[in-house]
Amino acid sequence: MRLARGTVIAVDLDPTIGHEQRGLRPCIVVSDPDISSDQRFPLIGIVPVTGTPGQGLLYPPLAPGPSGLAKLSYALIDHIRSIDKRRVHRLFGVIPPSELAAIDTALSLFLGLHPSQ
Repeated sequence: MRLARGTVIAVDLDPTIGHEQRGLRPCIVVSDPDISSDQRFPLIGIVPVTGTPGQGLLYPPLAPGPSGLAKLSYALIDHIRSIDKRRVHRLFGVIPPSELAAIDTALSLFLGLHPSQ
């Protein structure tokens, strides 16, 4: 399965523990498609999506439209995880490059990849 970065997919996130996002929900693919399409790597990196507004850089907004999202939504950067490809239920669409750039910025911040200033 080859999924481009920024693809919106429906994923079954159960079972979960504590405050983890749960259930069947849209998620954004954030892993490299060349790596995730390789049969040796059965996992893909995703960021869950929610309709509940978040505050700050870790919750970039996602507009409805070609992405397949039905309403204004927010990427939950602090919920990044790897999932088995068998959890994917459906493909919706792809977010625009500007939204993927905002997700990349937030991922860099969350993962501490910014050079120290």
